[in-house]
Amino acid sequence: MAGAQNQRPEVREACKHILTRGDLDSKLTRVCPDGRTEFPSDVPSGTFPSRPVRDPGLEMASGAAALPKPGALHSPHARAVCLARFAHHELQAVELFAWALLRWPDLPPELSAGWLRILGDEQRHTRAYLERLEAQGFRFAAFAPHSDYLWKNVDVIDTPEAFLAAVGLTFEQANLDFSLLYRDAFRDAGDEESARACQQIHDDEVGHVAFAASWLEALCPGGDAIGRYEANVPFPFSAARAKGRRFDQAARRRAGLSDAFIEHVRTARSSQERG
Repeated sequence: MAGAQNQRPEVREACKHILTRGDLDSKLTRVCPDGRTEFPSDVPSGTFPSRPVRDPGLEMASGAAALPKPGALHSPHARAVCLARFAHHELQAVELFAWALLRWPDLPPELSAGWLRILGDEQRHTRAYLERLEAQGFRFAAFAPHSDYLWKNVDVIDTPEAFLAAVGLTFEQANLDFSLLYRDAFRDAGDEESARACQQIHDDEVGHVAFAASWLEALCPGGDAIGRYEANVPFPFSAARAKGRRFDQAARRRAGLSDAFIEHVRTARSSQERG
């Protein structure tokens, strides 16, 4: 990995803006791939937030109620709970990619550019779910506080390789399953617009998973995909968390994951299941 900062100052300024501004509009302001932004330059140069600033209505707390089961989505409130939860997952991803770009300023340029592009995808995903939530007459702030699970565990993500394994190959891989499970649930409930949003996000996640897998291999050459993942994924993240209740092998193959790694994830059990 290069020893000097490869990121343009404008990119770092934009990432600081996302993390140090508590309002939703600031977090969802598009960051152009070429680094051009209109962000103010009043964030101290040494700032590196360990947790994002959140305004009232976006605050986080430990613990979260169970997500409504797919069969419950005929209820408007159950659909709203799902849309709010999914929007927050995507918002956390926006912040996490901004955090990673600040945390490791000497990333290979292609990896930095890819994470910046994915950050933009996550902003678009957040907006898509929020638009569906608002179209059904609900406000995102009404569902606060939101779960802080990812941010509570961010300290264990101490290398770019750990980030690729924990975010790209665990949570984004799991969303290959959850996005289609809830796509069908929204469709069965007659909410075709939300179903289409889930499908678009699923399609993007295939590319995100492929990007994480290819870069983890590039940074950790040799060995196999299972060994690379297990050597770099930090506890409490694990292969058991990289899947949903309906496992989609085809999407993982489209992402370029090997059959052996797919089977490793499919059969993975949590520590509670092994106990």
